[in-house]
Amino acid sequence: MKDTTITDNILYIGADDKDIRLFESQYEVPNGMAYNSYFIKDEKNVVLDTIDRKVTDTWLENLEKALEGETVDYLVVSHLEPDHAYNIGLLVEKYPDMKIIGNTITFNMLPNFFDIDLTDKKIVVKEGDTINIGKHTLQFFMAPMVHWPEVMVTYEQTEKILFSADGFGKFGTLDTKEDWDCEARRYYFGIVGKYGAQVQALLKKASTLDIKMICPLHGPILKENLGHYIEKYDIWSSYQPEDDGVFIACASIYGNTFKAAEKLKEMLEEKGAKKVVLTDLAREDMAEAVEDAFRYDKIILAASSYNAGVFVPMQQFLMKLKERNYQNRKIGVIENGSWAPSAAKTMKSILQEMKDITIIEPSVTIPSTMKQETIIQMEKLAESILGGE
Repeated sequence: MKDTTITDNILYIGADDKDIRLFESQYEVPNGMAYNSYFIKDEKNVVLDTIDRKVTDTWLENLEKALEGETVDYLVVSHLEPDHAYNIGLLVEKYPDMKIIGNTITFNMLPNFFDIDLTDKKIVVKEGDTINIGKHTLQFFMAPMVHWPEVMVTYEQTEKILFSADGFGKFGTLDTKEDWDCEARRYYFGIVGKYGAQVQALLKKASTLDIKMICPLHGPILKENLGHYIEKYDIWSSYQPEDDGVFIACASIYGNTFKAAEKLKEMLEEKGAKKVVLTDLAREDMAEAVEDAFRYDKIILAASSYNAGVFVPMQQFLMKLKERNYQNRKIGVIENGSWAPSAAKTMKSILQEMKDITIIEPSVTIPSTMKQETIIQMEKLAESILGGE
């Protein structure tokens, strides 16, 4: 068991899953996943969230070691998603006198997952309520739709720790050595990205608190440079670009469209673009493509026509952006079509359903393979999207 000490009386009792391949059955996690759970030892012993079923045994061992023969008095339920709430029933059975702390929506949803008699077991809290457990006082703030309706966060007033539920989480196990920003960004836009307004509301509440540490339900405990992490969440949740650059998202069937995208990348770099990233949507991680679309301030979509529409990976990509409220971007469009090109029209129709999207006209059409006329059109597109950089 890794070092569990957060402070003298607050312990980490979570566990890593290094065998998982797809988180939520869709996100590739080559470095596994951390499922975090916390324990406060005081006059009343408190568990903050349980853990995913796959690492139950490790979690129970960690909890029993932390208890040192004592019992659990309170379980705080921040979020009912099964990767955090799977063991609520087990804990109730093991500690029958334990009280469950949640909000009204928590207890409305709990019967969907567990058949638990809550008589004399539930403590319903609302915005700003506090519970004293001895030397520590827990204060609760509602965070609806970050990213489920029942979510709440817990602020420990004495040691100034924010238990942030899924907020400030990332992919990867706790012993993974990697940059926080990249996997936290992919995590955020994959899982929370749709709910920017709700994250902004939570950040506003957090700004009133003196926070010395952030303990999320996934990823590392954040103890230093908290302003960096909060700034990233502010940028991401306000749908503003994080970096100056061009992201080229390409959906190519036989490689001709991708060849043109590679040529465009060279053009943009020659014209002074600060950063150009090219992704093959048909062959690379879609979640990373979504992340990059939100990261950069300019994007070019290049896709083959397909069944009088657009090649499927591009359709999927654009629908994922739409689902996550993609907005505030400048976008260029390239289509490929051997006859009756249809990709540009289809892509633009989806983009027009998004907010504050500027589509650069005219779009570029590739007649199956890149010709000199195509190169001339792409030169104009590159100049237009850089806009004098």
